Amino acid sequence: MLVSSYNPQVLGDVLIVVTGADSGQQQYYQKDNIVQIVNDHQQVIGYNFFAVAQQLGLTAADAGQVFLTGQQVQLLNQLLTAAGFKTLLTEDTTPKFVVGQVQTMEPHPHSDHLHICQVVINDDQKEQIVCGAPNVDQGQKVVVAKTGAMMPNGQIIFPGQLRGISSNGMLCSARELGLDHAPQKRGILVLNDSYQVGSALDLQQLNQDFK
Repeated sequence: MLVSSYNPQVLGDVLIVVTGADSGQQQYYQKDNIVQIVNDHQQVIGYNFFAVAQQLGLTAADAGQVFLTGQQVQLLNQLLTAAGFKTLLTEDTTPKFVVGQVQTMEPHPHSDHLHICQVVINDDQKEQIVCGAPNVDQGQKVVVAKTGAMMPNGQIIFPGQLRGISSNGMLCSARELGLDHAPQKRGILVLNDSYQVGSALDLQQLNQDFK
């Protein structure tokens, strides 16, 4: 997982890089212009890089999620090595928003509204996703935010559990995706048959499709 964001108006010249989920207790180690964040198991879950915008070619127009290129990741790893950090970054260019199809669904044993869905996200991959949307149904084509996706509101999707059942990803509503004409009622966005299971989704293009 490699999720990066840049918000110079709020945070100044700081690139935030997330590699793992937050934990209850965290430790911070600073060397040069880099802060390493470690969880309570001493696993690195992220870095804050200060004063790197010029080196990475970032401007105020890049505010929001930053999709780092291989060259940018290599540069950050050089900075980490020079500062004395041993845990380096791994490039991640896999799409995080994809077309999925609900293959099966069953009631959650500890909830009266959640469902356990088996969702196909490409030819050889299926994920278990717990969903509470009232309109979710078997056979639907849906928008899947995979583990490592950053939602428009800044939320990052991590593997987790909902009432004791593992869930890897999220089935998204139009409102959660930030679509302009999203209905205010609860419910996931159901795609038509023109969308191909496993294909990557661009949220800006999706917004145009549903205007």
